[in-house]
Amino acid sequence: MLKLRLKRLGKKRSPSYRVVVAPSTSRRDGLPIDEVGFYNPITKEIKLDLPKIEDWISKGAQPTSIVAHLLKKSAAAAN
Repeated sequence: MLKLRLKRLGKKRSPSYRVVVAPSTSRRDGLPIDEVGFYNPITKEIKLDLPKIEDWISKGAQPTSIVAHLLKKSAAAAN
């Protein structure tokens, strides 16, 4: 099963994340299939490629709870 989840980047106490499509059995920071966005919790910056994400969801990828929350926030900000 494919998951839309976060991949951690950055140094200690200064995280940033990429939203990636990866198999549910792979490691958190393992090689992803596709990168579809970016999230920085310190500056609250969210950049998501929504058409690409919708395409992956239509192919059966399931977003994690945190990614689903980011999608809702991003969709609300776009409107």
